[in-house]
Amino acid sequence: MNRPGERGFTLVEVLVALVVVALGLAALLTTVSSTARTSGFLRDKTVAQWIALNRITEVRLNQSKFGQNLDKGEVKFANRTWHYDTRYFTTSVASMQRLVVRVWAGDAKTKGNPVVEVTGFLGTALGIPGTSNIDWTQGSTVPTAAGAGPGGAPPGTPVVPVPPSGGSPTP
Repeated sequence: MNRPGERGFTLVEVLVALVVVALGLAALLTTVSSTARTSGFLRDKTVAQWIALNRITEVRLNQSKFGQNLDKGEVKFANRTWHYDTRYFTTSVASMQRLVVRVWAGDAKTKGNPVVEVTGFLGTALGIPGTSNIDWTQGSTVPTAAGAGPGGAPPGTPVVPVPPSGGSPTP
């Protein structure tokens, strides 16, 4: 019932506006809580990966102390308790073992799926850290034909790229 000269919203218009605002706020709240939950999961996964990688490094540095088929432990890290198990598996290379480290949040009584599982390798078949078994200063040593290097050259001959314009190659 609007009289001439009066202005304003009707009750139905106000209720519709409130419903629209409530739906928008509900969607925003759902998004924010989902982002917070995902952020917490990623934080836990990152910390668990650090613990697993630290464990693999510890096993590599103390090769003579470890080597059972399974060892377990707990660690306090990032103001929380975590537990892990380290498993050792044989590989097709006799002097190399595969390590699998699984990490859970909580103490050893905690059950469920691990937060993270990381695989590493251990043994004498691996190179010394920081070195390579390929001499990169000599170029490619992969043969392209039976017993011949690239372009029919003998194996071990460095590969010198030819520019696409057909110009002379630059070593």
